[in-house]
Amino acid sequence: MVTNDSRRVVITGMGVLAPNGHGLEAFEAALRAGVSGIRFYEELEELKFGCQVGGIPQDVEEIKHRYLPEEDLLAMNQAMTYTAIAGMDCWRDAGLPDISPDSEVDWDTGAIIGAGIGGLDTAGDKLIPKVLAKRVRRLGSTMVEQVMGSAVSAKLGGILGLGGQVYTNSSACTTGTEAIVNAYLHIREGRAKRMLAGGAEGSSPYIWAGFDGMRVLNTKSNASPELASRPMSASAGGFIPGSGAGLLLLESLESAQERGARIYAEIGGTNVNCGGHRGGGSMTAPNPEGVIRCVRAAMAEGGIQADEIGAVNGHLTATFADPKEIENWSKALGRSGPDFPLINSTKSMIGHGLGAAGGLECTATVLQLYKGFIHGSLNCEDLHPEIESIKNSVVHSTCDYDGKYIAKSSFGFGDVNGCIIFRKWEN
Repeated sequence: MVTNDSRRVVITGMGVLAPNGHGLEAFEAALRAGVSGIRFYEELEELKFGCQVGGIPQDVEEIKHRYLPEEDLLAMNQAMTYTAIAGMDCWRDAGLPDISPDSEVDWDTGAIIGAGIGGLDTAGDKLIPKVLAKRVRRLGSTMVEQVMGSAVSAKLGGILGLGGQVYTNSSACTTGTEAIVNAYLHIREGRAKRMLAGGAEGSSPYIWAGFDGMRVLNTKSNASPELASRPMSASAGGFIPGSGAGLLLLESLESAQERGARIYAEIGGTNVNCGGHRGGGSMTAPNPEGVIRCVRAAMAEGGIQADEIGAVNGHLTATFADPKEIENWSKALGRSGPDFPLINSTKSMIGHGLGAAGGLECTATVLQLYKGFIHGSLNCEDLHPEIESIKNSVVHSTCDYDGKYIAKSSFGFGDVNGCIIFRKWEN
């Protein structure tokens, strides 16, 4: 395929398995209504976690049997299962050929599915106990498939018969957004017609324990889970762990138009970078200059002016970093006070999905742009004092939106940043 750096990239399919809804219709309804997917889990209480609430997709034990044969499920961990469900939904939503193990290889389509921590549930529940019990020979032949870093993308590639590049990226909480940026570049450079991209993360206590040990989770809302995730709030006490999978089907405009595909949105501009652990940046905090450069580079790539961005779906985790994130956006856009764009946090309803966060939140962002609304953020009526200056921009209840652009940001451990600016589709 001939390289063409001006190739336009559009979104023609989406799939989502979130704590507050499976499928686009249910997810949209939950976002519009402000439905929280955060719940109390007795297992976390029994394990003496400080934070005993989290965001976990519901009814997966029943849902997965509608998608996958038992033989496959026996060799799949949570993240693989979440990815398969969201990925198959995304494929069908894009109007692509029926999924069948007998179908021919689709040499024009690949996948980049990110995961932050991956198969730690399998390692904790099966691998480590059997090794310590000296029962290595009882591990079975599929253990490597479940614990390898690329498990989520490799399994989906086989289910869909993908013949393009299939791999897994990992960049902490920027993972899902980075995957979509990489897929966009893949198509723009002419290496594929279509790419599935996004992120997935399981909900095992083994995945969440390290964050509980860091004391970065909210431990004060175990009795009221729906109030626990509080981005931009003065009473925010830390983030709430979440899980699930959110995937987009990115496609060259030429390919989409050739097959008469529905187009949800267009990728306007993207960037990923690292702050280099300098200027206040570290393994766990972003260098403000890196964030500002990331946002400005995404705008520059798409020829987008700061005053054209009408809304921002923030990273906004309900930690000390929220006011700093707002400040960085203000500097990057040169907009403050009443001039600041609308801003919301999907994490207020689903928690922080870690490696899945970018995929879930990009799906929410594209849905909002396509359907013309901005969902409200829960639990931030008591805005942090450092955010008061933009109080009129913080969306508390769902409102209509007719803007051309929505920007999505992600910031992860390792001082890594990602920004995608989605453009409303116009012929």
